[in-house]
Amino acid sequence: MKKNNITPFLWLAGLVIVAAALIYVGNQNKSSVSHGAPSPSAATLTDPHGHSTAANVSSAELNNLVGKSVPEFSSADRDGNVYSSENLRGKNVVLFFNEGLMCYPACWNQIVALSDDDRFGNANTVALSIVIDSKEDWQSAIKKMPELDRATVVFDVGASISRKFNVLATPSSMHPGAFPGHTFVLIDKDGVVRYVLDDPNMGIRNDQLMAEISKLN
Repeated sequence: MKKNNITPFLWLAGLVIVAAALIYVGNQNKSSVSHGAPSPSAATLTDPHGHSTAANVSSAELNNLVGKSVPEFSSADRDGNVYSSENLRGKNVVLFFNEGLMCYPACWNQIVALSDDDRFGNANTVALSIVIDSKEDWQSAIKKMPELDRATVVFDVGASISRKFNVLATPSSMHPGAFPGHTFVLIDKDGVVRYVLDDPNMGIRNDQLMAEISKLN
């Protein structure tokens, strides 16, 4: 009489089906857990100064400055010269908000371009480059690009000025909510914001800025 070989095969097939079912259920559970957890981008992050970096990238708040009195601000350069919304009255002022040390070479090139252009350094017009670095840290930038030594750079440690001007979450910012990107604000002689430009392409915008300044004179 022959042995019945069908039974072992049935047991083996059953085990395979059970194993497949367990694997399927496990994968479904993992999927549901991953969908239920918040993504890193949705988490509440803070910058080094404790401010929230959860921000929607937009130029809307920046654009809302146009036609309004400039927000009050005051900051100093490496030599201690103070520049403020008050003592700059009577001049057209270009503020160039940028990421500073971490924005090499694009921002640095624009800073140097402004300092080397006499159109932005005379009795009628002045350009200030605003970085969030400390003056001590900025020395490393000057060592790498000595041309920065002659530029007018003021320090916005803590980003309080950048926050007032709504430049921390514009499209040019590489770290939205924490650092400015590549943004220009033009203020007229009466202290009114006349033009803003956020530039994700991070180009040299001297001529474009001068075209806007020419409309004021």
